[in-house]
Amino acid sequence: MSIQRCGWCSDDPIYIEYHDHEWGKPNRDEKHLFEMLCLEGQQAGLSWITVLKKRECYRTHFFNHPIQTIAELTNDDLAEKCKDAGLIRHIGKLTAIRDNAIAWQNMKAQGIDMVDWLWNFVDQQVQSNDVPDYKQAPAQTDISLKLSKTLKKNGFKFVGPTTIYAFMQAIGMVNDHENDCLAR
Repeated sequence: MSIQRCGWCSDDPIYIEYHDHEWGKPNRDEKHLFEMLCLEGQQAGLSWITVLKKRECYRTHFFNHPIQTIAELTNDDLAEKCKDAGLIRHIGKLTAIRDNAIAWQNMKAQGIDMVDWLWNFVDQQVQSNDVPDYKQAPAQTDISLKLSKTLKKNGFKFVGPTTIYAFMQAIGMVNDHENDCLAR
């Protein structure tokens, strides 16, 4: 008897680990939320497995460091990082990580607790959806559209409503595991 996982999850061990232990699991760790917000933006136009396979390199260059340190990266620093084939070598996407760190820090400087602020978009509660087949899950919602617009207004980049809905799924604000999935 095979284990039932969401239909999008391939047999790649990286995907299985991510699906079983991270995707859709509520997370309120600030560093993790920032990492996932930025990684979802890196995915734009690519497959998620591409990003997952490069995740450790992203951590080395960005996410193993404080958000403030990321915010202080120069254009020259980013140009140098763009040479590493372990990253998605798109200067706009890499610059967005720095710009998002600046925006994150600016909001915190206004006294905003970013974890609570993000989770307030779902009233601090996981939104569990009826998902008989992953292809029936939405690509975006009114909430992801509102969050996207608010993030953009605050200076965030690569945060369109589809990217933000994927972020919401990734950090467990939304549970879109298929109804018969073991991780539901």
